[in-house]
Amino acid sequence: MSTTAPATPGGPAAGGAAPVQDVPHSGREFFQRIRQGEMGSIRVIILLAVIWTIFQVQESRFLSATNLTNLVLQITAVGLISVGVVLVLLLGEIDLSVGAVSGLCASIMAVLNVKHGWAPIPAVIAAILAGAAIGIFQGFISTKFGIPTFVVTLAGLLGWQGLQLKVLGETGTVNLQAGFITDLTSKFLSDGVGWIVGIVCVVLFALANVFGRQRRVRAGLTAPSTTLLAVKVGAVAIATFGAIWVVNQDRGVPYAALILIGFVAGFDFLTRRTRFGRHIYSVGGNAEASRRAGISVSRVRITVFMLASSMAAIGGIMAASRLLAVNQSSGGSDLLLNAIAGPVIAGTSLFGGRGSVWSALLGAMVIGSISNGMDLLALQSSVKFMVTGAVLLGAVIIDAAARQGRQAAGRA
Repeated sequence: MSTTAPATPGGPAAGGAAPVQDVPHSGREFFQRIRQGEMGSIRVIILLAVIWTIFQVQESRFLSATNLTNLVLQITAVGLISVGVVLVLLLGEIDLSVGAVSGLCASIMAVLNVKHGWAPIPAVIAAILAGAAIGIFQGFISTKFGIPTFVVTLAGLLGWQGLQLKVLGETGTVNLQAGFITDLTSKFLSDGVGWIVGIVCVVLFALANVFGRQRRVRAGLTAPSTTLLAVKVGAVAIATFGAIWVVNQDRGVPYAALILIGFVAGFDFLTRRTRFGRHIYSVGGNAEASRRAGISVSRVRITVFMLASSMAAIGGIMAASRLLAVNQSSGGSDLLLNAIAGPVIAGTSLFGGRGSVWSALLGAMVIGSISNGMDLLALQSSVKFMVTGAVLLGAVIIDAAARQGRQAAGRA
C-alpha cells in the first residue's frame, strides 16, 4: 500500500487569505501539472481523440452513428465493473476476482430467472446481493488475517469460476428470455426524451459545480475561476449534446448509457462529497495515519470490497443482457484486464489515494475504442491483446513517473 499523503484537490489558502484560483497560470505550469498526474481527464481525452482519429483514417465506419452507439453498448459492462475497481485502487489494493464475480452473479440471475421461474427483478436483486456477500467475505478475510488482497482475490478468481460452472450445471449455457433483463441493453430513448435528459444532466452538472465552488470559497479553499467554470460547463454541454445528436442518427440514447453514467455520477458523489469517500482517499494515502485519526480502516476496506463486487455483479448482468445469454465463459477472456486497465489508463493511481470515478468511464472508452477499432479492421486477437497490454504498460509507466514527479516537487 502507498504511504504517501492522500491527494485532496484544492488545499486551504495559506494564512487564511482569500482562496487562490486553482488553475494553471502558464503553459509551463499546465504541462507540469499534467506530468505530475494532475488534470488526468485532459490527458485521456487527448489520447481518445488520437485513437479515434487513427481508426477513422483507417476505417471510415468507425465514427458512424451506428458504430458509436454499438461502442456505448460494448463498454457498459466493463465500465460498471471498473467503477468498483476504482474504489479498490483508491485504497491502493487490487481485486483480481471481479471478472469471475461478474460471471458467477450473472449465472445466478439467469438460473433463477430461466430455470427456477423467478421474476426478473428479484433475480437481479439476488445476483447483486450475492456479489455483495462475496465482497464482504473477501474483504473480511483479507482484513482479519492480514492477507494481501492480491492473494485473496486470486483465490476468488479460481473459486468463483468453479462455483459458476456448478451453478450453470451440465447445460453450460442459459439463454435469457425477452423482457426486463434483455431490455436493459436493447431499449433506447426517443429523440425528444433523449434531448430532455441531456439538458437536465447539463443543468444539474452546472448547478453542482456552481454550488461546489461557492462552498469552497466560503470555506477558504482554492476554487476555480468563474471563467474556468464556464469553460468546463460549456465543454460538458458540447460533448453531451454532440453525443445525443450522434446517437439520435441511429437508434437514440441507449438505456445502458444512462445506467452507466448514473452509477459513475453516483459513486463520484460518494467519493468526493461524503465522509466515507474522504475516508477512502485517506486510507489509500496513509492507512496508519487514518487509523490514528480515528477512521475504522477495516470497515472502510470491507465496505469498498463489498461495493466492488456488487458493481461486478451489475456489470455481469449488463453483459448477459447484451449477449442474451450466460455461459461458462461469462466473466472470462479479457474482461478482468480491461476492467483494471481502463481506470489506470485514465489516471487512477495504482499506489492509492489518487484518482476519480470518472476514470472508469473514460478508461472504458479508451479500451473499448481500441477493441472496437481493431475489430473493424479485422485484426487478430493476438494483436488486440498485445496492443491493449502495451497501452496498459504505458499507463502504468506514466502513473509511476507522475508519482515520482509529485515526490520530487514535494521535496523541492
